[in-house]
Amino acid sequence: MVGLVRSVFRIARGLGPERAGDAGARITRTFGPLVPAHRTALANVRAVYPDKPEAEVRAIVAGAWENLGRTAAEYAHLDTLFDFDPERPNEGRVEVEGIEDFIRLRDDGKPGLIFSAHLANWELPAICAHRYGLAATAVFRAPNDPGIARVVHEIRSGTMGGLEAARQGAAFAMQGVLERGGHLGQLIDQHFTRGVVVDFMGRPALTNPILAKFARRFECPVHGVRVIRLPDHRFKLQLTPALELPRDANGEIDIQGSMQAMSRVVEGWVREHPEQWLWMHRRWRVPAKA
Repeated sequence: MVGLVRSVFRIARGLGPERAGDAGARITRTFGPLVPAHRTALANVRAVYPDKPEAEVRAIVAGAWENLGRTAAEYAHLDTLFDFDPERPNEGRVEVEGIEDFIRLRDDGKPGLIFSAHLANWELPAICAHRYGLAATAVFRAPNDPGIARVVHEIRSGTMGGLEAARQGAAFAMQGVLERGGHLGQLIDQHFTRGVVVDFMGRPALTNPILAKFARRFECPVHGVRVIRLPDHRFKLQLTPALELPRDANGEIDIQGSMQAMSRVVEGWVREHPEQWLWMHRRWRVPAKA
């Protein structure tokens, strides 16, 4: 399996990032509707947008399949895909908005937290942080297939800073990053069985509360970052200013309220570009007793 995955990546590498992305989009748009996850995606979009006509629902899901295919093909080019140059900010395939906040986060001498979501190519923010000197550790969930997971980890290791797999005991390693004054980045838009309940897209969803817990313990800034696919195979990275997180009666950061605030930001991102989000996963799985 490892050899097969590497062969596919070599083919994608030979095509170049633009043609590889186009090919990946065609493959997933064609074959995505044949797998059970397609029904999940359609059901999710219908539930979030009950007033949209069926043609628009299917167009959103088709776009999501295209985005997933492009992202998969772009893994072969992660070392060259991010080409932002602050001296020539409008000349590459990537532009960055909020560079002042990025520099402030890098140079303030404090730990920091960054949340993101499965939008466009969600790997680019970690590459940006590593390329420009932000001491950051990306928390990730490894692919289920061991062969794919191994090759993807090799690629990530060569382009990103610290990496921490979401696993039992990972919280201690994440805490250590913050104690050393580093930064943690995590995607917060997936179901987490032991999470806190937030309203996401008008429906209750369980969300991992660990970023809010760390924000409460370390009193550190929390930023959001997203990626937007632009025409002509280009991208925009946007870093938000630090969020003002809600606090409880004792003046401490409120865990559930903070995750709700972060989820509201993500919801706004998804509603702005719904065709670029990963609708295929079972995001809304709150037990009745929750």
